[in-house]
Amino acid sequence: MSAGSFQAPKGIPDYIPLPRGERGSSADFVAVRNGLLRATAEAGYGYIELPVFEDTALFARGVGESTDVVSKEMYTFADRGERSVTLRPEGTAGVVRAVLQHGLDRGQLPVKVAYAGPFFRYERPQEGRYRQLQQVGVEAIGVDDPALDAEVVAVADRGFRSLGLSDFRLEITSLGDASCRPEYRELLQDFLFRLDLDEETRRRAEINPLRVLDDKRPQMRELTADAPLMLDHLSAESKAHFEKVLGYLDALGIPYTINPRMVRGLDYYTKTCFEFVHDGLGAQSGIGGGGRYDGLVEQLGGREGLSGIGFGLGVDRTLLALKAEGKTAPSAPRVVAFGVPLGEAARDAMVPLLARLRVAGVASDMAYGSRGMKGAMKAADRSGARYALVLGESELEAGTVTVKDLASGEQRSVPRDAVVGELTAG
Repeated sequence: MSAGSFQAPKGIPDYIPLPRGERGSSADFVAVRNGLLRATAEAGYGYIELPVFEDTALFARGVGESTDVVSKEMYTFADRGERSVTLRPEGTAGVVRAVLQHGLDRGQLPVKVAYAGPFFRYERPQEGRYRQLQQVGVEAIGVDDPALDAEVVAVADRGFRSLGLSDFRLEITSLGDASCRPEYRELLQDFLFRLDLDEETRRRAEINPLRVLDDKRPQMRELTADAPLMLDHLSAESKAHFEKVLGYLDALGIPYTINPRMVRGLDYYTKTCFEFVHDGLGAQSGIGGGGRYDGLVEQLGGREGLSGIGFGLGVDRTLLALKAEGKTAPSAPRVVAFGVPLGEAARDAMVPLLARLRVAGVASDMAYGSRGMKGAMKAADRSGARYALVLGESELEAGTVTVKDLASGEQRSVPRDAVVGELTAG
C-alpha cells in the first residue's frame, strides 16, 4: 500500500503542528485544554488520570440504559478474556469508580478532581461533534452544598473566559430530588401517554419520560409544548437548594438564564443541571455542561448519602467557539529562540548553545540541514519564535551571536557565553 493511503477513522480529528488559527492546529488544542485545566487547578481540583476503557456494566448502571449514550453510542467489545469492556463515553462514572476503589470517599470531603482526555461515542459526525471527543472535566464528590454547585459552574465560566470567550451563555435548571421526582414522573407520563407517540418515543417515555422533553424534532417540540415542568413541581428542599445556587451565582457576578426544559443526556443528574451554549455554533451549540448526581455514588456501590457534582467541557467545541469569535486562546510560544547556523562550524557551535538554553527553560529549535540564510529565517518565522539566533563566520570569529527580535526586527550582538543570561533575563 502506498504512503498516504491510510486515513483517520471517520469522525476522529487529528491535531497536528500547524500555525495558530489554522484548522487542526495542535497548538490551539493544547492552549484550550491547558487553559480549561488551569481554571480547575486554581480552585483546588487535583488531577486524576482515568482508564480509556472500563467494564461495560459501569456505564450501563451509572449512565443509564435508557440513554442514547448507552443504548446506541458506546464502543463495546469483548477483550481476549471474553470480558465486555467499553471505551469511556463520559468521565463521571469512571471517576466515581476510582474514588470508591481507592477509598478517597473515606477521607476529606469533598473529593475534588479534574481530568482531561478523549471520550468515545458512536454518533453521526458533525462539525465539532466527533466520535472521539476531547473533554476537560471536574467532579466534586461527597458533599451536598449549593456553594459547591456554584463553584463548579464558576470554574467552567472562568475557564471559558480565561481563553477569551465572551459570546456564550449559561443555562441552568433544577431536576429535583428523590422526594419529588417520582410524583413528577407520573404526572409527565400521564401527559405523554395521551399523545400520539411513535413506538420508540413511547418506550422512552416508559423508561425515562424526562428524556422525551429533550427530543429536538419540531413535531415533538410542538406536542410537548404544554408538558408539565419539573421546576413547577420541586420539593421544598430542592427549591431552596436551587434558589441558593442562583444566589451564589448572583454574588459571583455570573449571568445565567433559567431553562425549565433542559434535560441533560445522562440519567444520573438531580437538582442543579446546567449547560454553556454558544450561538455561533449553530444547532449544535453546547460547549459544555454538567450537574449534580445525588444517587450515583450509592448506585455504584458507595455509601448512602454521598452526593456529587461535576461538568464536562468540550475542547473541540470550545475551539470552534473561539473561531466563531475570531479569537485564539492565549498561550506561551512553542519556541522562544530559533537557531540560524550558517555553515557546518556554526552548526557545531549552535547545538550545545541550544542545549544550554533548553536546560535554562528557554524553548529552542534550529534550522537543520544545509539551509541558507533566507531559508533558515523563513523557518524561524514559521516556528513562531520570538528570537532568531544567527551564527555565521563573523560571529564565530568574534565569539558572539546576533540576536534578532522577530517581531520588531531589531537585532544586537551578544557574546556567545552571555546568550543564555540575556534570554532568561527577559
